Amino acid sequence: MLSRSETSELVEKLKAAWPQDLVPKVKSIKVYEVEQGKRLLAADETVAVQINDNIVPFLGGKAETLARFPSVTVDMGAIKFVCNGAKVMRPGITNFDTFKKGDIVIVKDMTHGKALAAGVALEDSEAAKAMAKGYVVDNLHYISDKMWQAYKEI
Repeated sequence: MLSRSETSELVEKLKAAWPQDLVPKVKSIKVYEVEQGKRLLAADETVAVQINDNIVPFLGGKAETLARFPSVTVDMGAIKFVCNGAKVMRPGITNFDTFKKGDIVIVKDMTHGKALAAGVALEDSEAAKAMAKGYVVDNLHYISDKMWQAYKEI
């Protein structure tokens, strides 16, 4: 359990990075240290993944929560790489929502629209659309990673 001051500090970080009405009012947050710099944060029904200073939504969480974040859709050829932790590259992206550099972005598959990964935008969406190649999203949390496995055990 985090102390009150640590909890309020984390909530302030979330308010800065997440859509405003998604940040829950919580009294306490349980922290599960998975490895150095990587931890699961659980508060009531909200679960998030903290990787160093970035806090992204847990992919196994509520679909409504994930749907509130901007997303990119990747083609079928990119899925294998994204699900192994690779950064999302421009050639594999088929569709963009609007986002700014540094925003949290959800990576979805083209066929089912399922969330595959959560990361941080390395470019604005408008700049990324104009690119022919290069990295667009830094993949921080993806399906079946260590955070995913750790959550199953909790």
